[in-house]
Amino acid sequence: MSESTPRRRDVTVADVAREARVSKAQAARALGGYGAVSDDVRERVMAAAEHLNYRPNELARTMNTGKSNTLGVVVGDIENPHFGLAMRGISDVAKAAGFDVILINTSEDVAAEVDAVRVLLDKRVDGLIVAPASRGDSEHLGRVLEAGRPLVLFDRKVDGLNVDVFAPDMTDVARESTEQLIAVGHRRIAFISTVDAEGPYREGMPLASSQVAERLLGMHLAFRHAGLCLNRDLIRLGAGDSESIAAITEEVLADGATAIVASDGLIALSVIETIQRLGLSIPDDVSFLMYDDFAWTKLTSPPLSVIAQPVYDIGAAAARAVILRIRGQVPRTSPEELKAVLVERGSIGAATAGDRQAMGASSAR
Repeated sequence: MSESTPRRRDVTVADVAREARVSKAQAARALGGYGAVSDDVRERVMAAAEHLNYRPNELARTMNTGKSNTLGVVVGDIENPHFGLAMRGISDVAKAAGFDVILINTSEDVAAEVDAVRVLLDKRVDGLIVAPASRGDSEHLGRVLEAGRPLVLFDRKVDGLNVDVFAPDMTDVARESTEQLIAVGHRRIAFISTVDAEGPYREGMPLASSQVAERLLGMHLAFRHAGLCLNRDLIRLGAGDSESIAAITEEVLADGATAIVASDGLIALSVIETIQRLGLSIPDDVSFLMYDDFAWTKLTSPPLSVIAQPVYDIGAAAARAVILRIRGQVPRTSPEELKAVLVERGSIGAATAGDRQAMGASSAR
Protein backbone atom coordinates (compact mmCIF):
# COMPACT_ATOMS: atom_id res chain seq x y z
CA MET A 1 0.00 0.00 0.00
CA SER A 2 1.62 3.25 -1.15
CA GLU A 3 1.98 6.23 1.14
CA SER A 4 0.10 9.38 0.19
CA THR A 5 2.21 12.10 -1.37
CA PRO A 6 2.50 15.19 0.87
CA ARG A 7 0.70 18.22 -0.55
CA ARG A 8 3.16 20.71 -1.98
CA ARG A 9 3.06 24.03 -0.15
CA ASP A 10 1.73 26.89 -2.24
CA VAL A 11 4.20 29.65 -3.07
CA THR A 12 3.22 32.81 -1.16
CA VAL A 13 3.79 36.51 -1.65
CA ALA A 14 6.35 36.32 1.15
CA ASP A 15 8.30 33.69 -0.83
CA VAL A 16 8.30 35.92 -3.89
CA ALA A 17 9.41 38.90 -1.79
CA ARG A 18 12.37 36.95 -0.35
CA GLU A 19 13.38 35.72 -3.83
CA ALA A 20 13.19 39.28 -5.26
CA ARG A 21 14.83 40.79 -2.15
CA VAL A 22 12.03 43.30 -1.61
CA SER A 23 9.49 43.85 1.16
CA LYS A 24 6.28 41.82 1.25
CA ALA A 25 4.26 45.02 0.73
CA GLN A 26 6.25 45.89 -2.40
CA ALA A 27 5.79 42.37 -3.76
CA ALA A 28 2.06 42.47 -3.06
CA ARG A 29 1.66 45.79 -4.88
CA ALA A 30 3.66 44.59 -7.88
CA LEU A 31 1.76 41.29 -8.14
CA GLY A 32 -1.63 42.88 -7.54
CA GLY A 33 -1.11 45.77 -9.93
CA TYR A 34 -2.07 48.40 -7.39
CA GLY A 35 -0.16 51.12 -5.55
CA ALA A 36 3.21 52.60 -6.49
CA VAL A 37 6.31 50.49 -7.13
CA SER A 38 9.41 51.28 -9.18
CA ASP A 39 10.06 49.60 -12.51
CA ASP A 40 13.12 47.86 -11.02
CA VAL A 41 11.08 46.38 -8.16
CA ARG A 42 8.28 45.31 -10.48
CA GLU A 43 10.70 43.53 -12.83
CA ARG A 44 12.43 41.71 -9.95
CA VAL A 45 9.11 40.65 -8.42
CA MET A 46 7.69 39.36 -11.71
CA ALA A 47 10.91 37.47 -12.45
CA ALA A 48 10.83 35.89 -8.99
CA ALA A 49 7.15 34.96 -9.38
CA GLU A 50 7.87 33.24 -12.68
CA HIS A 51 10.90 31.42 -11.27
CA LEU A 52 8.92 30.14 -8.26
CA ASN A 53 5.80 29.36 -10.38
CA TYR A 54 3.78 31.65 -8.15
CA ARG A 55 -0.01 31.52 -8.54
CA PRO A 56 -2.02 34.31 -6.94
CA ASN A 57 -4.60 33.56 -4.28
CA GLU A 58 -7.70 34.71 -6.14
CA LEU A 59 -9.85 34.84 -3.03
CA ALA A 60 -7.31 36.99 -1.21
CA ARG A 61 -6.95 39.27 -4.21
CA THR A 62 -10.72 39.63 -4.43
CA MET A 63 -10.89 40.56 -0.75
CA ASN A 64 -8.09 43.12 -1.20
CA THR A 65 -9.28 44.73 -4.43
CA GLY A 66 -13.04 44.05 -4.36
CA LYS A 67 -12.73 42.62 -7.87
CA SER A 68 -12.71 38.96 -8.91
CA ASN A 69 -12.48 39.40 -12.70
CA THR A 70 -15.30 36.89 -12.88
CA LEU A 71 -18.75 37.01 -14.49
CA GLY A 72 -21.66 34.89 -13.30
CA VAL A 73 -24.02 33.52 -15.95
CA VAL A 74 -27.40 31.90 -15.24
CA VAL A 75 -29.28 30.05 -17.99
CA GLY A 76 -32.35 27.86 -18.09
CA ASP A 77 -31.22 24.86 -20.10
CA ILE A 78 -27.62 24.43 -21.23
CA GLU A 79 -28.67 21.31 -23.17
CA ASN A 80 -30.51 23.65 -25.53
CA PRO A 81 -28.09 24.64 -28.34
CA HIS A 82 -29.53 28.16 -28.17
CA PHE A 83 -27.91 28.72 -24.78
CA GLY A 84 -24.76 26.88 -25.79
CA LEU A 85 -24.22 29.30 -28.67
CA ALA A 86 -25.02 32.31 -26.47
CA MET A 87 -22.50 31.05 -23.91
CA ARG A 88 -19.85 30.90 -26.62
CA GLY A 89 -20.47 34.58 -27.34
CA ILE A 90 -20.31 35.43 -23.64
CA SER A 91 -17.15 33.44 -22.97
CA ASP A 92 -15.30 34.75 -26.05
CA VAL A 93 -15.89 38.37 -25.03
CA ALA A 94 -15.16 37.66 -21.36
CA LYS A 95 -11.88 35.91 -22.12
CA ALA A 96 -10.70 38.73 -24.39
CA ALA A 97 -11.41 41.22 -21.59
CA GLY A 98 -9.61 39.17 -18.94
CA PHE A 99 -12.69 37.77 -17.18
CA ASP A 100 -13.46 34.19 -16.18
CA VAL A 101 -17.02 32.86 -16.35
CA ILE A 102 -19.00 30.82 -13.82
CA LEU A 103 -22.06 29.17 -15.42
CA ILE A 104 -25.06 27.84 -13.49
CA ASN A 105 -27.95 25.94 -15.12
CA THR A 106 -31.42 26.23 -13.53
CA SER A 107 -33.57 23.87 -15.63
CA GLU A 108 -35.96 26.83 -16.00
CA ASP A 109 -36.81 26.66 -12.29
CA VAL A 110 -37.24 29.98 -10.50
CA ALA A 111 -36.21 28.57 -7.11
CA ALA A 112 -33.01 27.22 -8.66
CA GLU A 113 -32.42 30.63 -10.24
CA VAL A 114 -32.82 32.36 -6.88
CA ASP A 115 -30.24 29.99 -5.39
CA ALA A 116 -27.91 30.47 -8.37
CA VAL A 117 -27.94 34.24 -7.91
CA ARG A 118 -27.20 33.83 -4.20
CA VAL A 119 -24.26 31.50 -4.91
CA LEU A 120 -22.76 33.87 -7.48
CA LEU A 121 -23.08 36.87 -5.19
CA ASP A 122 -21.40 34.87 -2.43
CA LYS A 123 -18.56 34.11 -4.83
CA ARG A 124 -18.09 37.85 -5.35
CA VAL A 125 -18.58 37.84 -9.11
CA ASP A 126 -18.16 41.30 -10.59
CA GLY A 127 -21.38 41.15 -12.63
CA LEU A 128 -24.20 38.81 -13.61
CA ILE A 129 -25.76 37.84 -16.94
CA VAL A 130 -29.11 36.08 -16.56
CA ALA A 131 -31.64 34.49 -18.91
CA PRO A 132 -34.56 34.73 -16.44
CA ALA A 133 -36.86 31.76 -15.96
CA SER A 134 -39.83 34.03 -15.27
CA ARG A 135 -40.71 37.53 -16.39
CA GLY A 136 -42.65 38.12 -13.17
CA ASP A 137 -40.10 37.09 -10.52
CA SER A 138 -37.58 39.85 -9.97
CA GLU A 139 -36.93 40.17 -6.22
CA HIS A 140 -33.75 38.07 -6.33
CA LEU A 141 -32.52 39.99 -9.38
CA GLY A 142 -33.17 43.25 -7.58
CA ARG A 143 -30.83 42.03 -4.83
CA VAL A 144 -28.03 41.90 -7.40
CA LEU A 145 -28.42 45.63 -7.95
CA GLU A 146 -28.72 46.27 -4.22
CA ALA A 147 -25.37 44.49 -3.80
CA GLY A 148 -23.80 46.96 -6.23
CA ARG A 149 -23.24 44.39 -8.96
CA PRO A 150 -24.11 45.15 -12.61
CA LEU A 151 -26.87 42.94 -14.00
CA VAL A 152 -27.67 42.27 -17.66
CA LEU A 153 -30.51 40.11 -18.98
CA PHE A 154 -30.41 38.21 -22.24
CA ASP A 155 -32.93 36.23 -24.29
CA ARG A 156 -35.86 37.29 -22.07
CA LYS A 157 -37.19 40.31 -20.24
CA VAL A 158 -38.42 40.83 -16.67
CA ASP A 159 -41.31 43.16 -15.96
CA GLY A 160 -40.39 46.30 -14.04
CA LEU A 161 -36.64 45.69 -13.87
CA ASN A 162 -34.61 48.61 -15.22
CA VAL A 163 -31.48 46.91 -16.57
CA ASP A 164 -29.90 46.30 -19.98
CA VAL A 165 -31.78 43.58 -21.86
CA PHE A 166 -30.47 41.84 -24.96
CA ALA A 167 -33.43 39.99 -26.45
CA PRO A 168 -34.92 40.54 -29.91
CA ASP A 169 -38.60 41.48 -29.91
CA MET A 170 -40.25 38.46 -31.51
CA THR A 171 -43.67 39.97 -32.23
CA ASP A 172 -43.02 41.25 -35.76
CA VAL A 173 -41.16 38.19 -37.01
CA ALA A 174 -43.79 35.87 -35.50
CA ARG A 175 -46.48 37.86 -37.28
CA GLU A 176 -44.55 37.77 -40.57
CA SER A 177 -43.96 34.02 -40.43
CA THR A 178 -47.60 33.32 -39.53
CA GLU A 179 -48.75 35.51 -42.41
CA GLN A 180 -46.58 33.39 -44.71
CA LEU A 181 -48.33 30.24 -43.49
CA ILE A 182 -51.77 31.80 -43.84
CA ALA A 183 -50.93 33.01 -47.36
CA VAL A 184 -50.43 29.43 -48.55
CA GLY A 185 -53.68 28.21 -47.04
CA HIS A 186 -52.86 27.19 -43.48
CA ARG A 187 -55.43 27.95 -40.80
CA ARG A 188 -54.81 25.17 -38.27
CA ILE A 189 -51.33 26.12 -37.14
CA ALA A 190 -49.93 24.41 -34.03
CA PHE A 191 -47.37 26.00 -31.72
CA ILE A 192 -45.40 23.85 -29.25
CA SER A 193 -43.35 25.29 -26.38
CA THR A 194 -41.85 24.08 -23.12
CA VAL A 195 -42.92 27.19 -21.21
CA ASP A 196 -45.25 26.31 -18.35
CA ALA A 197 -48.78 27.67 -18.13
CA GLU A 198 -51.60 27.35 -15.66
CA GLY A 199 -54.25 25.41 -17.52
CA PRO A 200 -55.04 25.31 -21.25
CA TYR A 201 -53.87 28.23 -23.36
CA ARG A 202 -56.03 31.31 -23.64
CA GLU A 203 -55.18 34.58 -25.29
CA GLY A 204 -53.55 37.07 -22.96
CA MET A 205 -52.81 34.58 -20.18
CA PRO A 206 -49.65 35.39 -18.19
CA LEU A 207 -46.63 33.48 -19.44
CA ALA A 208 -43.26 33.15 -17.74
CA SER A 209 -41.30 33.74 -20.95
CA SER A 210 -41.48 37.14 -22.63
CA GLN A 211 -40.24 35.56 -25.86
CA VAL A 212 -43.08 33.01 -26.00
CA ALA A 213 -45.60 35.73 -25.14
CA GLU A 214 -44.32 37.87 -28.04
CA ARG A 215 -44.41 34.93 -30.46
CA LEU A 216 -48.01 34.15 -29.62
CA LEU A 217 -48.96 37.82 -29.85
CA GLY A 218 -47.47 37.92 -33.34
CA MET A 219 -49.49 34.87 -34.36
CA HIS A 220 -52.70 36.42 -33.05
CA LEU A 221 -52.01 39.66 -34.93
CA ALA A 222 -51.47 37.78 -38.19
CA PHE A 223 -54.74 35.89 -37.83
CA ARG A 224 -56.67 39.03 -36.96
CA HIS A 225 -55.21 40.86 -39.95
CA ALA A 226 -56.50 38.00 -42.12
CA GLY A 227 -59.95 38.15 -40.51
CA LEU A 228 -59.43 34.76 -38.84
CA CYS A 229 -59.06 33.35 -35.33
CA LEU A 230 -56.05 31.46 -34.04
CA ASN A 231 -57.14 28.01 -32.84
CA ARG A 232 -56.15 28.01 -29.18
CA ASP A 233 -56.51 24.20 -28.92
CA LEU A 234 -53.41 23.91 -31.12
CA ILE A 235 -51.29 26.11 -28.83
CA ARG A 236 -49.58 23.57 -26.61
CA LEU A 237 -47.49 24.80 -23.70
CA GLY A 238 -45.59 22.93 -21.01
CA ALA A 239 -44.02 20.35 -23.32
CA GLY A 240 -41.36 18.50 -21.37
CA ASP A 241 -39.17 15.61 -22.48
CA SER A 242 -39.04 14.09 -25.96
CA GLU A 243 -41.81 11.62 -25.14
CA SER A 244 -44.28 14.35 -24.16
CA ILE A 245 -43.34 16.41 -27.23
CA ALA A 246 -43.94 13.35 -29.42
CA ALA A 247 -47.34 12.81 -27.80
CA ILE A 248 -48.30 16.46 -28.31
CA THR A 249 -47.20 16.27 -31.94
CA GLU A 250 -49.42 13.25 -32.53
CA GLU A 251 -52.34 15.01 -30.82
CA VAL A 252 -52.16 18.21 -32.86
CA LEU A 253 -51.80 16.25 -36.09
CA ALA A 254 -54.82 14.14 -35.16
CA ASP A 255 -56.65 17.40 -34.44
CA GLY A 256 -56.04 18.55 -38.02
CA ALA A 257 -52.95 20.74 -37.73
CA THR A 258 -51.49 21.37 -41.18
CA ALA A 259 -48.47 23.32 -39.93
CA ILE A 260 -46.40 23.06 -36.76
CA VAL A 261 -44.20 25.77 -35.25
CA ALA A 262 -41.53 24.52 -32.80
CA SER A 263 -40.41 27.02 -30.18
CA ASP A 264 -36.81 25.77 -30.02
CA GLY A 265 -34.35 23.32 -31.53
CA LEU A 266 -34.87 20.53 -29.00
CA ILE A 267 -38.62 20.59 -29.58
CA ALA A 268 -38.00 20.65 -33.32
CA LEU A 269 -35.98 17.44 -33.24
CA SER A 270 -38.74 15.55 -31.41
CA VAL A 271 -41.45 16.95 -33.69
CA ILE A 272 -39.58 15.99 -36.86
CA GLU A 273 -38.82 12.53 -35.51
CA THR A 274 -42.51 12.01 -34.74
CA ILE A 275 -43.63 13.22 -38.17
CA GLN A 276 -41.22 10.77 -39.81
CA ARG A 277 -42.28 7.90 -37.52
CA LEU A 278 -45.90 8.49 -38.54
CA GLY A 279 -44.90 8.15 -42.18
CA LEU A 280 -45.73 11.76 -42.98
CA SER A 281 -43.73 14.08 -45.21
CA ILE A 282 -42.59 17.68 -44.76
CA PRO A 283 -44.01 19.83 -46.37
CA ASP A 284 -46.38 17.63 -48.40
CA ASP A 285 -48.37 16.40 -45.40
CA VAL A 286 -47.48 19.02 -42.81
CA SER A 287 -45.55 22.28 -42.99
CA PHE A 288 -42.90 22.96 -40.39
CA LEU A 289 -41.23 26.08 -38.96
CA MET A 290 -38.87 26.39 -36.00
CA TYR A 291 -37.19 29.07 -33.93
CA ASP A 292 -33.40 29.29 -34.11
CA ASP A 293 -31.10 28.44 -36.99
CA PHE A 294 -28.52 25.70 -36.51
CA ALA A 295 -26.26 23.98 -39.03
CA TRP A 296 -28.34 20.80 -39.04
CA THR A 297 -31.44 22.66 -40.22
CA LYS A 298 -29.81 22.99 -43.65
CA LEU A 299 -28.94 19.28 -43.82
CA THR A 300 -32.46 17.86 -43.53
CA SER A 301 -34.57 16.98 -46.56
CA PRO A 302 -36.04 19.45 -47.21
CA PRO A 303 -33.97 22.16 -45.47
CA LEU A 304 -36.02 23.74 -42.70
CA SER A 305 -37.53 27.20 -42.66
CA VAL A 306 -36.46 28.94 -39.46
CA ILE A 307 -36.75 32.13 -37.49
CA ALA A 308 -33.08 32.94 -36.99
CA GLN A 309 -31.84 34.92 -34.02
CA PRO A 310 -28.30 36.31 -33.75
CA VAL A 311 -27.73 34.11 -30.70
CA TYR A 312 -23.93 34.38 -30.56
CA ASP A 313 -24.16 38.16 -30.99
CA ILE A 314 -26.78 38.36 -28.21
CA GLY A 315 -24.44 36.58 -25.81
CA ALA A 316 -21.46 38.69 -26.90
CA ALA A 317 -23.43 41.94 -26.55
CA ALA A 318 -24.61 40.95 -23.07
CA ALA A 319 -21.02 40.23 -22.00
CA ARG A 320 -19.72 43.51 -23.41
CA ALA A 321 -22.51 45.40 -21.67
CA VAL A 322 -21.91 43.92 -18.22
CA ILE A 323 -18.13 44.43 -18.52
CA LEU A 324 -18.65 48.07 -19.45
CA ARG A 325 -21.02 48.48 -16.49
CA ILE A 326 -18.38 46.92 -14.22
CA ARG A 327 -15.92 49.53 -15.50
CA GLY A 328 -18.39 52.33 -14.88
CA GLN A 329 -19.13 52.88 -18.57
CA VAL A 330 -22.34 52.82 -20.63
CA PRO A 331 -22.87 50.00 -23.16
CA ARG A 332 -22.42 51.08 -26.77
CA THR A 333 -24.45 48.30 -28.43
CA SER A 334 -28.17 48.98 -28.53
CA PRO A 335 -30.37 45.93 -27.86
CA GLU A 336 -32.59 47.11 -30.73
CA GLU A 337 -29.79 46.24 -33.18
CA LEU A 338 -30.32 42.52 -32.50
CA LYS A 339 -33.05 41.39 -34.88
CA ALA A 340 -34.67 38.01 -35.56
CA VAL A 341 -35.45 37.21 -39.21
CA LEU A 342 -37.49 34.64 -41.11
CA VAL A 343 -35.32 32.39 -43.29
CA GLU A 344 -37.48 30.57 -45.82
CA ARG A 345 -36.22 27.23 -47.10
CA GLY A 346 -38.22 24.18 -48.07
CA SER A 347 -40.35 23.07 -45.12
CA ILE A 348 -43.36 25.33 -45.73
CA GLY A 349 -45.76 24.20 -48.42
CA ALA A 350 -49.31 24.95 -49.48
CA ALA A 351 -52.17 23.37 -47.59
CA THR A 352 -54.11 20.93 -49.77
CA ALA A 353 -57.56 21.73 -51.08
CA GLY A 354 -59.11 19.24 -48.64
CA ASP A 355 -57.23 20.79 -45.77
CA ARG A 356 -58.42 24.24 -46.75
CA GLN A 357 -62.07 23.16 -46.69
CA ALA A 358 -61.67 21.57 -43.27
CA MET A 359 -59.78 24.56 -41.98
CA GLY A 360 -62.35 26.99 -43.29
CA ALA A 361 -65.02 25.23 -41.28
CA SER A 362 -62.97 25.41 -38.10
CA SER A 363 -61.31 28.83 -38.39
CA ALA A 364 -64.06 30.54 -36.41
CA ARG A 365 -63.27 28.53 -33.27
